[in-house]
Amino acid sequence: MIADLVLNNAKVYIKGEIFECSIAVEEGKYAKIGKQPQMPSADQKIDLHSMLVLPGLIDEHVHLRDEGKAYKEDFISGTSAAAVGGFTTVLDMPNNQPVTNSVEALKNRFEVAKKRVLVNVGVYSEFPENLMELSRLRCGGAIGFKLFMGNQIGGLNIDDDQALKAGFRAVGETGAVVAVHAEDRGQVSCSEQHFKKAKCNGVKDFLLAHTEQAEVQAIERVLRISEDTNVCLHFCHITSKQGLEIIREAKKAGKKVTCEVTPNHLLLTSADTARLGMIAIMAPPLRDSVHREALLKGVIQGDIDTIGSDHAPHTFEEKTVGNVWDVKVGTPGLETTLPLMLTLVKKKMLTLQRLVEVFVEKPAEIYGLTNKGTLENGKDADLTIIDYKQNWIIDASKFKSKAKFSLYNKWEVIGKPVKTFVNGVLIMDEGEIIAKPGSGRVIQNSNCEN
Repeated sequence: MIADLVLNNAKVYIKGEIFECSIAVEEGKYAKIGKQPQMPSADQKIDLHSMLVLPGLIDEHVHLRDEGKAYKEDFISGTSAAAVGGFTTVLDMPNNQPVTNSVEALKNRFEVAKKRVLVNVGVYSEFPENLMELSRLRCGGAIGFKLFMGNQIGGLNIDDDQALKAGFRAVGETGAVVAVHAEDRGQVSCSEQHFKKAKCNGVKDFLLAHTEQAEVQAIERVLRISEDTNVCLHFCHITSKQGLEIIREAKKAGKKVTCEVTPNHLLLTSADTARLGMIAIMAPPLRDSVHREALLKGVIQGDIDTIGSDHAPHTFEEKTVGNVWDVKVGTPGLETTLPLMLTLVKKKMLTLQRLVEVFVEKPAEIYGLTNKGTLENGKDADLTIIDYKQNWIIDASKFKSKAKFSLYNKWEVIGKPVKTFVNGVLIMDEGEIIAKPGSGRVIQNSNCEN
């Protein structure tokens, strides 16, 4: 056999251990993993100089924009940012323009993405107005369904418990996941209106409107409504100690529940919102140190299943308006998430095993990405190569994302993704994209029985 590619002199993470070995790739799959003398001949050989090799990282929470919001980000810039950040697969949220919540919108998004993506991209759908369309969306390729509880985005009435239950039951029949943005709309909206009438327009007012209790109330409501529906729930970007405790108890009770946290809520607090101003406005917002510490403990102990960047690019002008109620919420994160977490590993605050679990193994498991998640013969050759010793300074002006700002600008971090392979193809090398747009793949659900 002559392989397409052999990677030599690698320190490879396999099922909790690191082995010094080589990897052969054929037709985009792992063909052989072993010692260098055992490797087949290859069209291309690369010496990795003892760098750390991880199975390709998965970010299950990104906003790639494009279409009507391409001025903020497009598939080329967003997936370039993913590759530079060490991610080989990303799952794209549906609050686009147009909203991804119809078979036609999903199909159009796939067609646009196929020509532009540099990494693997799965696409969420919002709930359609007609729940009969859910199975068609799932069979049409939707990786999962998103439910924004803080504002009305999709076709499902988020204020109607019976409508939500019907939606959960319908998704449960498809086997898909519902990713939930848990903030109670009634509570948040009431507080926002109060502050607006009082002409209270600062960052502190935003924090007071988006309280921990709004998150807790939404989590409790969703869990209550989901009873007897067989739906799998994945709570996005949880921010509160009590919210995490409720999810932990739901897991113990045998409910199909998982949860995610962002690096922002692990590393920053509401004091940083006050310091950084409008660019740090996100929903849900940063909390105080009690919540941050509880979330970090939750990652360490395994109560939190995944870490997602919630990469949410906007123009700098959209982030720096004078009135907080006009600020676009969110911040870019694809190019900073892995280095920030590697720094925690270096500081012995997080183990490498947990890092791989939250970025690779659990996202693959939750979203049914059966060809990803581990380094095994026959699986997709997605690889994240890391210089584990490199100290460097985050410089947002050099981002591949169109959003050239960061909450972590000028932070010193330890550990850097230096090569990204997607389906056996080298996409990023030493911070530069060397592949053509369209080199990545659009992931479509393949579990449909139709």
